[in-house]
Amino acid sequence: MTRTTIIRLIDAPLDKVFKTVSDISQFSQAIPHIMKIEYLSDKKNGVGTRFRETRLMKGKEAVTELEVTEYIENERVRFVADSHGTVWDTVFTVKAKDMQTELTMTMDAKAYQLLPKLMNPLIKGMIKKAISKIWIWSKYIAKRQLPVIDDFKRMYALLGQRLPAEAGVRITQL
Repeated sequence: MTRTTIIRLIDAPLDKVFKTVSDISQFSQAIPHIMKIEYLSDKKNGVGTRFRETRLMKGKEAVTELEVTEYIENERVRFVADSHGTVWDTVFTVKAKDMQTELTMTMDAKAYQLLPKLMNPLIKGMIKKAISKIWIWSKYIAKRQLPVIDDFKRMYALLGQRLPAEAGVRITQL
């Protein structure tokens, strides 16, 4: 198993931060490379919510089906996906810290096929680096606003990608 943990302090109330990471429609607005969300269950929030997420990864669309398997309001939410021979188990936890909220993301990759068992430990550093760059967007959780076009350009430059034309739907000048 490969584990990646990232912790960020966010200048926002705990309930806002939790709602942003636990409500799929809000989370998809906070992360710019999520292109599309499609609900696969009648539930839209909480345990049992299933959805298909389309993300831009290395310039290509990647589709993953996820399920919310744990939900304790204003404390933690767990998303699980089974993709390419690996079960991806991601937990977001929130804690109040002075006037901020500590947001922790812990992602476990449990490979059950041979190739992922060999590759996952080797690519752990790349995964952590990519996630850390994406977490630049955590400041927008606090402001509850979408980033401006210059922020998108900086983000994609950091990821070594060109700004996709499809992102025009999400790009707004504030």
